[in-house]
Amino acid sequence: MPSTFEYAPAPESRSIVDIKSTYGLFIGGEFVDTTGGRTYKTVSPSTEEVLAEVTEGSTADVDRAVAAAREAYGRTWSRLPARERGKYLYRIARLIQERAREFAVLESLDNGKPIRESRDVDVPLAAAYFFYYAGWADKLDHAGFGPGPRPLGVAGQVIPWNFPLLMLSWKIAPALACGNTVVLKPAETTPLTALLFAEICRQADLPSGVVNIVTGAGETGRALVNHPDVNKIAFTGSTEVGKMIARAVAGTGKKVTLELGGKAANIVFDDAPIDQAVEGVVNGIFFNQGHVCCAGSRLLVQESVHDEVLTALKRRLGTLRVGDPLDKNTDVGAINSAEQLARIRYLSDVGEAEGAERWSPPCELPDRGFWFPPTIFTGVSQAHRIAREEIFGPVLSVLTFRTPDEAVEKANNTPYGLSAGVWTDKGSRILWMTNRLRAGVVWANTFNRFDPASPFGGYKESGHGREGGRHGLEAYLDV
Repeated sequence: MPSTFEYAPAPESRSIVDIKSTYGLFIGGEFVDTTGGRTYKTVSPSTEEVLAEVTEGSTADVDRAVAAAREAYGRTWSRLPARERGKYLYRIARLIQERAREFAVLESLDNGKPIRESRDVDVPLAAAYFFYYAGWADKLDHAGFGPGPRPLGVAGQVIPWNFPLLMLSWKIAPALACGNTVVLKPAETTPLTALLFAEICRQADLPSGVVNIVTGAGETGRALVNHPDVNKIAFTGSTEVGKMIARAVAGTGKKVTLELGGKAANIVFDDAPIDQAVEGVVNGIFFNQGHVCCAGSRLLVQESVHDEVLTALKRRLGTLRVGDPLDKNTDVGAINSAEQLARIRYLSDVGEAEGAERWSPPCELPDRGFWFPPTIFTGVSQAHRIAREEIFGPVLSVLTFRTPDEAVEKANNTPYGLSAGVWTDKGSRILWMTNRLRAGVVWANTFNRFDPASPFGGYKESGHGREGGRHGLEAYLDV
């Protein structure tokens, strides 16, 4: 038998998705035109095809959205019995499940991620978060925050382009469960699944104004963050923007949750199951093209197994398929934008210039779209920029260590602290490491595993606050 198989293309049909030529803003339960009259085009990263023309929300549009959310909060949502709020969230979760294929195809078209990931990870998890927080809606007295916890009011939420639908669910589900109303701004390059979610809100008969979606870029997000009638800001994105938001809300009395960048260490000891560890390393950095804040972008390998791990890793990378995101065989899709591709290329060139050795498997990239091959850098030191800065792409830096103490020291030698991974056969070593790693999430013999009941968040420049689980309720309650 041959060592590898040739796969025929298995594309998912686009026919299930009805993409409109133009989209307005979703305010007060209706799609409305902007007062500013400006629009922009959203393109498919894999083909550079224009998908739709989307409204760029102005300051006046944000004012309208916040006013609609405030009215809905005072008139209906905060007054609704908690069990009734839960019913709406259950309904939304079921509708996401019913339209899962539609969401998955649209996410892959607009974002560039493989359909296998949007179909098997993003969409099911988005529904799961709504199911989970639907169950909490009438149990807030038992969440551990004291009797009679109250909602905050209007939540302003800004989400990134790497997991558009999933990040929407992380933000909206707990906010609604706690009795708040929402104004959400999706990323400018990936607005389409958020706008499809607006249709879900209408289909679920969610009271008008409870969820409002204002599309746009940085100015739109800035207007939302600075709005005086917003009680809570939730942001997921870059550390640089997170710092700007922290400065903007300081002294205003607004609650804020910031989930920012990361430079996670994936630590492989000499007693780790190598094949399993390699799969975890690949999943840790090449899942979603490395567009993951908690990506395991630094591989720390114990010296005695460095060559064995690297050989197995290169062999595994040779089997990854890069190409059409709608092909069910694709492992690595398109980079989300030309801007992000330029940053990945720049930092990779810096890595070579600083003396690290660059390797990528033989890989034929499509002629159109934004593409970057899976890449490994060896001979990396902690002084290299590729070991310090978040690349946010399919680029892995490999370092070595000799002792557990050295592994901890190198893993913690970063301004970030979002996640880490430990691969070893010894349970005692896992516990020893997790107690010393300064990271919000530490995975043991796995990576990038998420569950709605588990909190997520970081330390240092990876932000503050927690999302998910019981802990994720506190950010939306006046406690």
